Amino acid sequence: MTASQVHTEDLPLVALAQQTRNAAPHLAVQPAEVRNRALVAIAESLTANAPEILAANAADCATAEAEGTSSALYARLKLDEAKLEGAIAGVRDVANLADPVGAVQIHRELDTGLVMKRITCPLGVLGVIFEARPDAVMQISSLAIKSGNGVILKGGKEAVRSCAALVKAIHQGLSETEIDPSVVQLLTTREETLALLKLDQYVDLIIPRGSNSFVRFVQDNTRIPVLGHADGICHLYVDRAADIAKAVKVAIDSKTQYPAACNAIETLLVHRAIASEFLLEAAPALQAKNVELRGDNGTRDILNIAPATEIDWSTEYSDLILAIKIVDSLEDAIAHINIYGSRHTEAIMTEDSTSAQIFLAQVDAAGVYHNCSTRFADGFRYGFGAEVGISTQKMPPRGPVGLEGLVTYKYTIVGDGHIAVTYTGTTAKPFTHRNL
Repeated sequence: MTASQVHTEDLPLVALAQQTRNAAPHLAVQPAEVRNRALVAIAESLTANAPEILAANAADCATAEAEGTSSALYARLKLDEAKLEGAIAGVRDVANLADPVGAVQIHRELDTGLVMKRITCPLGVLGVIFEARPDAVMQISSLAIKSGNGVILKGGKEAVRSCAALVKAIHQGLSETEIDPSVVQLLTTREETLALLKLDQYVDLIIPRGSNSFVRFVQDNTRIPVLGHADGICHLYVDRAADIAKAVKVAIDSKTQYPAACNAIETLLVHRAIASEFLLEAAPALQAKNVELRGDNGTRDILNIAPATEIDWSTEYSDLILAIKIVDSLEDAIAHINIYGSRHTEAIMTEDSTSAQIFLAQVDAAGVYHNCSTRFADGFRYGFGAEVGISTQKMPPRGPVGLEGLVTYKYTIVGDGHIAVTYTGTTAKPFTHRNL
């Protein structure tokens, strides 16, 4: 272990960032098998240190409970044995993914002896800021190493013990490999959050994961490019041609399987022609799962529930609360979603393939689903191994962001004394532009 690999938590932030910046290029040129071995070593170290990690998380959870932390935040914070095992399995899955670095996207002869390539390469250093999500430490660290990037992690104060135990285990795993452990760093104080956002000289991309207000704060306080989403206002539209039993099952899963997640639905839209039949079956099933229902006037003509207000249509509850609105047509449902949705994930339940295709084409979101739960909007479920976050921006990467969102590309040209003047003027030599 080198001097740069010990006691990094004692370094001033700028020095720590410089250390990560210096280590990242060495990681970037490591062969895929070296990066994959590092991920396996991390997984083994996390498994060996599981008792310490779970004890640290239990202490964080006890503090959060004593401080009256919201149920949504507590759900994100809690890391039980099954959740930890699943995250460790995700680290191993990342090792088995195709190498995103060094892929030749374009291989083109510009002229005889003059050849251009476009080759994927790491971004450099990632700054990832997240609230009470200790499992994000494992997901993001594994994706960063696989893609050849250094990463500076800043967890929320709620998860400070958990994050420290996880990074300690990650460093132990990396210390057994050719990779400098300082490619993964952890910040622990609130003051460091704002300071990290100012490190545009050392950090290439900021990825925030947390509440709406938190993500907006990050976006408003940095010049570094930001990948993320501020809101997770997702909808399920039950069309007039929906299979009611199927729609009830999907609605329950989309709302209750993990209500604190950003891909849980917050609004249920129901076509008027099917509203009474569907709601009289769906409402008791949702209420049996402790979901508080709020409805517009049409819904309340059918159900005895609290009224929904304009605020409800634009609220991400992250809890067992669901707003319900009756619409007159597919077009009305799409219009509502495009006004109030956050471009995250939207779904339609229908047996009419034409209506489904219209919905999939016209709804403006990173994920649009037909006859399935919005909870599938997840990097692991997409086969990415894990995700660093979800992006709702129009420009790529969009949706759950895995390895492909952590690499960029560079153009290389190899010639033999070629000069540009040869290809200009009245006697200009033509380019061949032949793909190889």
